[in-house]
Amino acid sequence: MALRSLILKNAVTLVPSLGFTRTGLTQAALHVSNGDQLPDRTLDILFGPGEEARKTLIRAWLDEGINAMSPSNETAQMTVRDALHKRLEWNNPVLDKLPEAYALLATPSGILPPLGVKNIIEHPAKVAHRAYRLANQNASGTSWYTQRAAIATIYAAAELHQLTSPATATRFLDGLLEANDRASNAASDVLTFGNYIGRSWLAIARSKGLLP
Repeated sequence: MALRSLILKNAVTLVPSLGFTRTGLTQAALHVSNGDQLPDRTLDILFGPGEEARKTLIRAWLDEGINAMSPSNETAQMTVRDALHKRLEWNNPVLDKLPEAYALLATPSGILPPLGVKNIIEHPAKVAHRAYRLANQNASGTSWYTQRAAIATIYAAAELHQLTSPATATRFLDGLLEANDRASNAASDVLTFGNYIGRSWLAIARSKGLLP
């Protein structure tokens, strides 16, 4: 495995204690290099300068969350609901760190656009796609997109709920799944949906004093 991948894999395990920080990447680099500290310049090359390094770690953690949706028993049958529940569980150890992380993802590197809509939409879209794959539901044509758009909307809403009310997140998710015909309409305007989720991430982060 390449050095960059090794460091990220180790850094993801440190997120519960060190957060989505450059310190986490530095500690992970020390671990995989047998105590040899990598120069800051090397870390910049591997993960990006400044806040880009933190975004790289956040994306690696999100990717690992996709893997965590798989059943413990490879032969076990999963439903979309089961897969989404497992993804929400992945958040639990780092819930206090997610508002700032998501706010960072929602902030683009440049001046425009005002929100990093692609980053915002990509996360729940990947979760929805993985949930359908695990449940062996392989629709085709237009329904392939509409079903995943509906589930992406549902998951994003449930995750927002989880950030403010963790104890009721799974029940909230189940209620949305039962009414998923309404969720498909909510996903019809992808840009509006992405902006809504992004602004919600930023608002939660500000309410916790993580952003000015």
